Amino acid sequence: MKIENQTEKQGAELSKFKRFLKRKDIVFSRKRYLQDALSAMALGLFASLLIGLIMKTLGEQTAILFAKNPISDFLVEAGTMAMGLMGPAIGVSVAWGLKSPPLVLFSSVVTGSMGATVVNSFFDMSGGPAGAFIAAAIGAELGKAVSKETKIDILITPVVTLLGGMLSAKLFSPVIGALMSGLGKIIMSATEMQPLLMGITVSVIVGLVLTAPISSAALCIMLELSGLAGGAATAGCCAQMIGFAIVSYKENGPGGLIAQGLGTSMLQVPNIIKNWRILIPPTAAAAICGPVSTCIFKMKNIPIGSGMGTSGLVGQIGTLTAMGFSLSTLIQILIVQFVFPALISIVFYKLLYKYGKIKKGDYTLDL
Repeated sequence: MKIENQTEKQGAELSKFKRFLKRKDIVFSRKRYLQDALSAMALGLFASLLIGLIMKTLGEQTAILFAKNPISDFLVEAGTMAMGLMGPAIGVSVAWGLKSPPLVLFSSVVTGSMGATVVNSFFDMSGGPAGAFIAAAIGAELGKAVSKETKIDILITPVVTLLGGMLSAKLFSPVIGALMSGLGKIIMSATEMQPLLMGITVSVIVGLVLTAPISSAALCIMLELSGLAGGAATAGCCAQMIGFAIVSYKENGPGGLIAQGLGTSMLQVPNIIKNWRILIPPTAAAAICGPVSTCIFKMKNIPIGSGMGTSGLVGQIGTLTAMGFSLSTLIQILIVQFVFPALISIVFYKLLYKYGKIKKGDYTLDL
């Protein structure tokens, strides 16, 4: 009898706890963190690090072309400041992705900065983007748990959010940052040693991540993926975006071409669920363009541009930053990141269409 009462009591407490989590909208799931929060993190990265890079690069190049001038200096200064505020931008974007209330949202500006910059006594390095993500996510969930639970909410909520974020930044952020950086170095070293095999692997995987509801940009930045591996990742992302944009042009027109070619191939996810075979043409293009990038042209990129593909042309700006601004580099970009993905995707699309694996309307977007 005593054991049964204890079991019933534990069950009641568990049910109460589940209701509490539901009321606070705290959901421990892969979707919430790997899709919602990570995709939101990509927005924070884009608004700070990526846009900052574009502005800084534009300022530097205009200074070279037209001599040093106030406008170029202003662009470089603004871009540099934007890139430096990556941590706060990630913090608030992750909190927004986790559906945090206002006090938690605004406090996460600080926790993101903590996660990106704080070091501990064991790891003499900061957490970087991955650390900002961890600190902001933990701080936000703790803040959500206490939000509006007391009469002094304006004090309790930000205190709990900040303390949770700071503790996470001290304990976990440097460790996560070191692990992600180490994994990225392994991938880059493997690509240098096996450019053919790793060119295919990195290109296909990162390209698929870009099309899936996960941020390839955030992944590559957290891995600090650069060099040949960064070039392969870019080739894979371009293959997905350009591939989907070109083969679906008849169905989606210029709007679809721009939305997928300069926006994201993620728009095709609902159609992929209906017929997964429509993913084959751009993925095949990625498998071919990856080794072309690593073995033939030896193209490189920086972490900021590796996972962006043709989105906002950030991948191309990153390539130019890594390889230098020259006619030769521009031609390589045109071939590997635009022409080959389009041609290869069309070939595989026509084959699948001929044998009835893909039919008219499979790529249609609701634009």
